[in-house]
Amino acid sequence: MSTKVLLIGVPLDLGGNRRGVDMGPSALRITNLAQRIRALGYEVTDSGDVDVPLPELSDVGDATQKYAAAIAAVCEELGERVYAGLAQGQLPVAIGGDHSLAMGSVAGVARQFNERDQRLGLLWFDAHGDMNTPGSTDSGNVHGMALAHLLGLGEERLSSVGGFRGKVQAENVSLIGVRDLDAREKKLVAESGVNVFTMKDIDLRGVSGVMEEAMGLASRGTAGVHVSLDIDVVDPSIAAGVGTPKKGGLTYREAHLCLEMVADSKQLVSIDLVEVNPILDVRNATAELGSELLLSALGKRIL
Repeated sequence: MSTKVLLIGVPLDLGGNRRGVDMGPSALRITNLAQRIRALGYEVTDSGDVDVPLPELSDVGDATQKYAAAIAAVCEELGERVYAGLAQGQLPVAIGGDHSLAMGSVAGVARQFNERDQRLGLLWFDAHGDMNTPGSTDSGNVHGMALAHLLGLGEERLSSVGGFRGKVQAENVSLIGVRDLDAREKKLVAESGVNVFTMKDIDLRGVSGVMEEAMGLASRGTAGVHVSLDIDVVDPSIAAGVGTPKKGGLTYREAHLCLEMVADSKQLVSIDLVEVNPILDVRNATAELGSELLLSALGKRIL
């Protein structure tokens, strides 16, 4: 992994239907995230926040893909920042903000990899599948479509962020911690070919066994792995500050072990932490947990 970290705030709240995640970057920064990353030995540059328009000043557009134009513009800028950071030898850390932002961060990494004729692996930690498309969605919320668009499915404008479709191949995508899929989304997930590890799999096999397989699939034939971490993968009893909580998530130690194993793999090239909503939180505990998990991914060790 790089010894330089590029921190990018993405106060994006256009992709969901609950306000508050636009304050996620501030909630994470207030945990002294940059200083704590420096304490691990990294050189840290905080590039500030990507400019995000207010929902009140944006065009909702098509009800099956709300605010798609504005979200695409934000993702394009984020992708450029990630691409430039990688070119300078930095490890981009995007803090959000709703999960729509991953369409930009992954686009930036994939563009770098494409130029080197390399493939990118993806670990997607989430209680949800994020595999809906404008044709299947009930809500029209784009944060529930991000992974589908990264695979080249769905709407042209969103799936072509960065100028190309198919940022990752399904065989190199591992979806971890899933426990809440609607009926149409289940079909899309099954047909996509992505590798899915539900909470039942984690219960039966243990998190270490699941992570070994998930990481192996994401890194097979790839030159590095991007991690997209939706904090709602963790159980809401310890991560209350999320817009779409779902009981039965990862425990505190399971979550840390997942990210510690990412660090041990030496495959991490970039990471997102998304969906922190301080309005719904208790004393910033969810942002604090998010910062701790980022530190584990970047190599903080118990011993």
